[in-house]
Amino acid sequence: MEATPHKGQTAGAPEHVTLYAWLVFALSFGLLISDYMARQVLNAVFPLLKAEWSLSDTQLGLLSGIVAIMVGVLTFPLSLMADRWGRVRSLTVMAILWSAATLFCAAAHSYTAMLIGRALVGIGEAAYGSVGIAVVISVFPARLRATLSAAFMAGGSFGQILGVALGGVIAASHGWRIAFAAIGIAGLVLGLIYPIIVSERRIKKLIGDAPRTGAPVAQLPLRDLVGNRSIRRVYIASGLQLFAAGALPAWLPSYFNRYYHLPVDRAGALAAALLLICGVGMILCGMLADRLARERPEAKITLAIGYCLATALCLSLAMLLPPGPAQLLLFGFTMFFVAGTVGPVGAMVANLTPLAIHGSAFATLTLANNLLGLAPGPILTGRIADALGLAEAIRILAVPCVASAFIHATLRQSYLRDAMR
Repeated sequence: MEATPHKGQTAGAPEHVTLYAWLVFALSFGLLISDYMARQVLNAVFPLLKAEWSLSDTQLGLLSGIVAIMVGVLTFPLSLMADRWGRVRSLTVMAILWSAATLFCAAAHSYTAMLIGRALVGIGEAAYGSVGIAVVISVFPARLRATLSAAFMAGGSFGQILGVALGGVIAASHGWRIAFAAIGIAGLVLGLIYPIIVSERRIKKLIGDAPRTGAPVAQLPLRDLVGNRSIRRVYIASGLQLFAAGALPAWLPSYFNRYYHLPVDRAGALAAALLLICGVGMILCGMLADRLARERPEAKITLAIGYCLATALCLSLAMLLPPGPAQLLLFGFTMFFVAGTVGPVGAMVANLTPLAIHGSAFATLTLANNLLGLAPGPILTGRIADALGLAEAIRILAVPCVASAFIHATLRQSYLRDAMR
């Protein structure tokens, strides 16, 4: 079995999977889908906004990237606040805020107003991933961490699928404003249902003697967030790999619109199919990490390296080919691996930090993912597209994947030692 880093990490973790744990997972997963639908519906309507408001690719990239910027800046303080104020209550407020902000975007009549609305979406979503995954992990046995990390975060991919696909279909038939409005209303409904079913009291009862989620932040060993070399390198490597994982969902609909000459709805549907592959890949890659790491914990590192290099190779080969079936096949392999590191990385972060600060640890991971990857990915890709063309901008996305593989490789000497501490 995988080595337990220290007593504090698994204290209070349930020994068995319960029906209520799956209910918590399902509702938290549903809110994460809503989160990413609100985030990604914009990408489906890029061509419409570009034509209506005469926007450059750089401006479009900023509309997409501003969400990740706000998430990156605010995820840590808001996650600390959630650990203190109550995670369930915080998740509810977040969902209501990003849904209301999506409705604000539906009413926007200028680029500036849309940018403000997107920033508000980012504020609402800032800590959801880190706090939500901390809630999910707390109600399941520790042995399932990589699988649950990957499966939960795959909700982001499924949200991207629905946001891009439904957004494109609704926008093509009813206009882009209705697309934003429909997704905002759906998020509000789910956000109001969540606290009725999921409660702090039942979660605390399930996990038994686990540290209290509302413990004062000052009493938590925050030095463990960045206190060892391994955890710092995990954060950086994860962020670099998600540079491509953030840029591709943002720009694939536009790529298919420009290079495959597809209308908005068909371009969105094709991009959604690739995002479905991404979600499946996240889950399967996480399950493989859990299986292979039972006897060899360091296997997670080897798999993460493989996922990064496979992404770089498949994307590079795809961009050497002209638009067509062969290129689409390689895009499919690229999307399968591009977020495959999420599961292994989530397990490594959980194993390298105490249970009491898992919410803050995943907030730090979210901070790195957004500031190093998800925010600059769409923005810099748009800037490069303005200068060199969108195809060339996508080709360059292989570079940060290789850099991520290199940093993961440097973990081999320190990971087991730091985890056992």
